[in-house]
Amino acid sequence: MKLDEEIEKSVEFLKKGKIILYPTDTIWGIGCDATNAKSIQKIYKLKGRNENKGMIVLLDSPERLDKYLKKVPPIAYDLILNSKSPLTIVYPGAKNLAKSIIASDGTIAIRIVKDEYCSEVIRLLEKPIVSTSANFSNQPSATTFEQIDVGIKKGVDHVVSVFQDRVRAIKSSTIIKLEDDGSFLILRK
Repeated sequence: MKLDEEIEKSVEFLKKGKIILYPTDTIWGIGCDATNAKSIQKIYKLKGRNENKGMIVLLDSPERLDKYLKKVPPIAYDLILNSKSPLTIVYPGAKNLAKSIIASDGTIAIRIVKDEYCSEVIRLLEKPIVSTSANFSNQPSATTFEQIDVGIKKGVDHVVSVFQDRVRAIKSSTIIKLEDDGSFLILRK
């Protein structure tokens, strides 16, 4: 299947509240519409993941941050623009997302993606998507498509067919927590 066809198919599944197995800008992930609480519950159930553990949300553009955050600290834009590798930022004051992915302190982890598949899916869906590693809870993350457990592949509603043979230097995103005052703490390098 061609990339543009796969993007359209993925968007169709996400609009219907389905969960997908897809390539992110880091590793393969399990995802859904980040505003759909029922879809998010399906992911928690499939992974066997504690609902107190948050999940990352992917967006296609820094300009969309204000739709999902009460206030975007100005330093966030500088951090995003100057990051050479994938960067996830934990922001205070999440809004317009399913409550089940917002932490008890009101924070949300968001990464702006630059890869063609994710960016285009999010743009066409017009909503952020959830991203969590394609593995069962407490199991190591798969670094290639082949390493993903068959149970995960069978447990999602759609497996994206593009980039399954792609191998890249796998590194999870850097995670930074931003405070309202613009200060930040590096949680994961």
